[in-house]
Amino acid sequence: MTGAAVTGRWRALLGLLLVAAVLVGCGEKRERLTPAGERTVRVMLDWFPNADHAPIYAAEAAGYFRQAGLRVELRTPSDPAAPIRAVAAGRVDLAVSYEPEVFRALDQGLRVRSVAALVQRPLTSILWLERSGIRSVRDLAGKRVGYAGIDYQRAYLEAILAEAGVDPSRVRVRNVGFGLAPALLTGKVDAVIGAFWNYEAVQLRLERRRPQVVPVDRAGVPSYDELVFVANGDALDRDRAKLRAFLAAVARGERLVRRRPDFAVTALVRANRDLDPRLQRAAVRATLAAFAPPRGRPWGWQDPRSWREFGGWLKTHGILRRAPDPTEAYTNELLAGAGL
Repeated sequence: MTGAAVTGRWRALLGLLLVAAVLVGCGEKRERLTPAGERTVRVMLDWFPNADHAPIYAAEAAGYFRQAGLRVELRTPSDPAAPIRAVAAGRVDLAVSYEPEVFRALDQGLRVRSVAALVQRPLTSILWLERSGIRSVRDLAGKRVGYAGIDYQRAYLEAILAEAGVDPSRVRVRNVGFGLAPALLTGKVDAVIGAFWNYEAVQLRLERRRPQVVPVDRAGVPSYDELVFVANGDALDRDRAKLRAFLAAVARGERLVRRRPDFAVTALVRANRDLDPRLQRAAVRATLAAFAPPRGRPWGWQDPRSWREFGGWLKTHGILRRAPDPTEAYTNELLAGAGL
């Protein structure tokens, strides 16, 4: 599936003074943004506009980017691997990607860095239907499990099976591409890994298919940030003010989504007319807790311990060639109230 690229264009007056309220800890910190004219931020999403991007589209629809003196261009990729390559090449300012893809890019020598977590816990899950007779991961022995051909998701599956005491050789793994739900519904496979608990699982519940869902971080895989904003490492200093302003606006968008989720749904459907409003409404509500930052931290916070443990896990399971330095993979310095 692909979605049409959405371009938001606004003009800001020179000398406009913006005071953005940003939550920091349990109190509130005021961060002053003084745009020097209109600045363009080019952002490539990881996929078509959907519920995972609700804070971005809420910020756009509420005018938060315009108020920050930003003209934001939102683009959709030809495939989910394209965004991180585009930001590494300098074709966009930010890409929405995945924490494992950040580590992989660094392992390949690309100069990229995650600057904020959009979705702050894994969405990736093992999923099967109640009618399959599967009751737990242990019942996957002798079954067919579909995946999208992504190596680290196959590593997730093998780790989860080992945690459950299942010999991975007893599970038949099939590459079904990104058609995970269709492969499950048509009986090509008995279960899938790679489906999101906030999207495919929600859709199947709305269709009364009775999906059974096991998030990977509850079955033997360390926690990680599912979706992150990634910047070009060489551009961090040059574009610091612009990127900070963008992230502060998205932080405001996330708080708006929590207060008015239907507002975000309307903005999403306006951006992608192919979306089912009922599904998006349910998916946004399911994702609210995953958008929110940990208590006492600003929106977008990336936990150092989590990044260290997950990077080490990827190396141990053969996804990375070299042991990663997590401090090169992410920074929290562009978040509201940090790095001032």
